[in-house]
Amino acid sequence: MSYNDIVGTIGVGIILIAYFMNIFSFIKKDGVLFYVMNIMGASIACYASILINYLPFIILEATWAMVSVFGLVKVFKKNG
Repeated sequence: MSYNDIVGTIGVGIILIAYFMNIFSFIKKDGVLFYVMNIMGASIACYASILINYLPFIILEATWAMVSVFGLVKVFKKNG
């Protein structure tokens, strides 16, 4: 497995763990942990996509990360 594959697998793995934890009610869909895991996972997956120069996934993962950042900001505004 190449470096690119390892990085991409880690990023996608974090996103999937967040999703499964949400589905099985271990974390809230509007909770800080859910958004942070999505930001981390999408950012790492985006980096992997940059490494392989695959623009469609760069756009997808960058958008996923940014939407999650907006969600996290919304949580902090709501609670603050």
